[in-house]
Amino acid sequence: MPEHGPSAARRPRRGRPRIHQEPWLKVSVVLFTRQVRALDRLTRSTRRAGGKAMTRAEVIRALVDALISSGLRLDEYASESALGDYVAHRLGVYRSRRSRERRTSRRRSS
Repeated sequence: MPEHGPSAARRPRRGRPRIHQEPWLKVSVVLFTRQVRALDRLTRSTRRAGGKAMTRAEVIRALVDALISSGLRLDEYASESALGDYVAHRLGVYRSRRSRERRTSRRRSS
């Protein structure tokens, strides 16, 4: 039977400590190998630079929050590719999917 009262409130919770201050849902998302490798490189470089060790999930949440608060009109794009090109262009790093594919195919043929 669960205990109530002052002694129950002082007992530490079991499991991982809560780090989120708002309600959350656990979601599974499929990422491409290149995306996971890029996230890993980013988290490693942040750690090496003396910053806080960030997780993949923290990076993804930060990117989603930034995209949501950016005011960009994301509903105008019908495909992942078009949306990605638009966001990259707005960030000043425009690279079309075709140019990425050409660079990748050149590396494979070398």
